[in-house]
Amino acid sequence: MCEANAYIIDGENERLIMESVDTVEPDEDGLRLVNIFGEQKFIKARIKALSLVDHKILLTV
Repeated sequence: MCEANAYIIDGENERLIMESVDTVEPDEDGLRLVNIFGEQKFIKARIKALSLVDHKILLTV
């Protein structure tokens, strides 16, 4: 599978905000995340890093 989990970086901690993310779409105000089940979440954040080997999307607000 190619999906990843999305996390918000909170200081030194990573807080999970969505599992099995398949699509990340930028918007003027943030990002739209869509997982493999069709669930969507909009978050005012930006991408800090992608770790494709670890299946992680790291975001900052």
